[in-house]
Amino acid sequence: MARKQHHPPHENHDRWLVSYADFITLLFAFFVVMFASSQSDKAKAQQVSDSVKEALEKGGVKAVVREILGGTVDEKGKGNAMMHGPGGDKKVVKLSPATTPPPIVVELTPSMKYLTKNLEDEIKAGKIELKLTPRGLVISIREAGFFPSGGDEIMPEGHVSLDKIGNMLGTLPNPVLLEGHTDSIPIHTARFRSNWELSAARAIAMMNCLSAQADLPPERFGVAGYADSHPIADNGTPEGRAMNRRVDVVILNQNAVTFAPAGDQHRAK
Repeated sequence: MARKQHHPPHENHDRWLVSYADFITLLFAFFVVMFASSQSDKAKAQQVSDSVKEALEKGGVKAVVREILGGTVDEKGKGNAMMHGPGGDKKVVKLSPATTPPPIVVELTPSMKYLTKNLEDEIKAGKIELKLTPRGLVISIREAGFFPSGGDEIMPEGHVSLDKIGNMLGTLPNPVLLEGHTDSIPIHTARFRSNWELSAARAIAMMNCLSAQADLPPERFGVAGYADSHPIADNGTPEGRAMNRRVDVVILNQNAVTFAPAGDQHRAK
């Protein structure tokens, strides 16, 4: 009787497909990140980033990504972030989380209603204008009644109105921008060599006054001076120039805080 021959089990040569699929997934993620980094539209870039993150986590390759980006993965799912140097020694690189939490913001319609009621006289006199914009609540404080011509010292009669604004800011967590503006008539004095310096000095004076009133930390504020580069009225008339001489107190909303690049929130429209 012939003896049966035992053949060794066939080796699975298709196992490379698993590694190849993981490599293609990571390559795709790399190019998506490069694409997102090159986009000027930060909102779209954020959407792309979130979509890729969700796809990677739900697609079962989260552990592979962690292993490549953060070292080997232990049983708790934590990478050891180890790097091998030229001599074969291991060096542990500790990655610390971001220390600055995202700003907290609240909806600004109630604040708009509060200021409209409490600043009724100033609004009727044309000293203050309120408006809700895509970037937040803008309080335009005209030069008349608050600053002397060509100066940056807030006049005593203006402090009553600013106290109301400062008290309201003390109830909000939103970031605030102070933006100084002038008309198109050049200034050149011993104190201010240009409209740029005057507009910035007025914005700083307004910030100091409002922060002192509500005891607010300086990191809540941003200051900018635009001189006559952003008029809201015709500089060819006295009435238009009077409207352009202003300091805008901009209380940022969620849209401006989330999508505006750092240093460019003042122009988020």
